[in-house]
Amino acid sequence: GAGTMGAGIAQAALQAGHQVLLHDVDAAAIQRGRDRISGALQRLVDKGRIRPEERDAYLAALRDAAELDAVAADADLIVEAVLEDLPLKRSIFRQLDMNSLADVPLATNTSALSVAAVAEATHHRERVLGLHFFNPAPVMPLVEVVATPDTARSVIEAAVEFASGLGKTPVVCGDSPGFIVNRVNRGFTLEPLRMLEAGLADVQAIDAAIEGAGYPMGPFRLLDLVGIDVNLAVARSLFDAFDDATRFRPSPVQMAMVEAGRLGRKTGGGFYRYDAEGGSVGPQPAAGLQDAAGGQGGAPKTASLDDRTIVERVNLAIVNEAYRAVEERVAAPADIDLAMKLGANHPLGPFERAGEMGLRSVVEGLRRLHAETAEVSGDQYEIAPLLWQMATV
Repeated sequence: GAGTMGAGIAQAALQAGHQVLLHDVDAAAIQRGRDRISGALQRLVDKGRIRPEERDAYLAALRDAAELDAVAADADLIVEAVLEDLPLKRSIFRQLDMNSLADVPLATNTSALSVAAVAEATHHRERVLGLHFFNPAPVMPLVEVVATPDTARSVIEAAVEFASGLGKTPVVCGDSPGFIVNRVNRGFTLEPLRMLEAGLADVQAIDAAIEGAGYPMGPFRLLDLVGIDVNLAVARSLFDAFDDATRFRPSPVQMAMVEAGRLGRKTGGGFYRYDAEGGSVGPQPAAGLQDAAGGQGGAPKTASLDDRTIVERVNLAIVNEAYRAVEERVAAPADIDLAMKLGANHPLGPFERAGEMGLRSVVEGLRRLHAETAEVSGDQYEIAPLLWQMATV
């Protein structure tokens, strides 16, 4: 795939000294990928980060592969980065499996689909794994190395070595919905959306509180940057994957804004307003949010929550989900902390945060939220069993 992620991964590999074959469905798509890579490298030259001769050497190491079979026949590692479409990915992996040597690792860059479900299309499931890069791939330091129960240890080790060679930090995790970051970080956006829906605080107050607590960007600024539609797609996939668990329920505000075409920076308006270059020109008026979200998401209907309470609610949601992930053996606490700091730019990992807050304070905070909202939130604030056990030791 030569789209945004595929081209970004290719660029990272080129800059690490690899020869790269770039494949997409047609020559025009490959050329667009080449143009993305060439433009990104030229910007690095303009900034003085690489020399012109380095740019030329990287581009000389990039070859077009018009046919998928050419990739299968010539690659030592294959990374797929096409649309999040399971039948499409299975079709690609079936062909790669049939036409490449049996010891060549086959990696999918999926952020939402089961790696094991992709691997079902192959005869050699032991060589299939996930390599989840974060956007922009040449810049973001984290790679989640996703192992299924069938993935061979040698394949995992080769993938870790490859990611490290790109200058990335690989974190190995299990093949669970959302892996580490997209799952554990769900509360960073869903909890603020719930506060907004309930009229407990407005967009600017929530963003200001979160940024004041050391996070580099508030949740609504982040939603606008990533794309409200993109975030909603991940939220829906997790909601489905966890059997409609209340804590992953997508926000009706998000759904209404997507339906109205208010997707964030790329459409000139989301929770904030933007100019033609994507620069912020101020907050979205409350009436505008209400119109886009069916009357929800406007000015607070009651007294606003204070900053401490806003930050606490977000932190509690993240910490609670992190303990669930450990209990399900998605990853170890230290790896989750590392992934959240590198992949989501959090100032502290959730277990570091829990240590700072105190486990009993975390449990009491979740119990209080559950008691206050149980009629409408269901199991949203139920305490993770492992967190409860650790807090009561």
